[in-house]
Amino acid sequence: MKTIARLSTLLAAALLLAGAAHADTVAKKDGILVNAAGMTVYTFDKDTAGASACNGPCSENWPAVAPSANVAAPYSVITREDGAKQLAYHGKPLYLFKKDTKPGDRNGDNFKDIWHVVKD
Repeated sequence: MKTIARLSTLLAAALLLAGAAHADTVAKKDGILVNAAGMTVYTFDKDTAGASACNGPCSENWPAVAPSANVAAPYSVITREDGAKQLAYHGKPLYLFKKDTKPGDRNGDNFKDIWHVVKD
């Protein structure tokens, strides 16, 4: 019985870790923020602190950065119009750009003068 209890505990922990792997974490690399896969993270000038203005078709090109389980200042979590959670930095929602195809791409920087890489 103890073996089954231990296996159940290990399985539960593994499932929690697997779920967390779907959320993005961000880090600084070369002076900008990138997600766990090394993809550049952006902000949108039309957003207001704590709210995303990029919904519907916009979010197809600029997918939201999903929060990890543990978020601490200066990061926070906002709730999008569709109810999904999104990671924010200093209150500004964070995004990826669909046309960035490999780590280090910055194709969305200054796109239409309203999308910007996050510099720290």
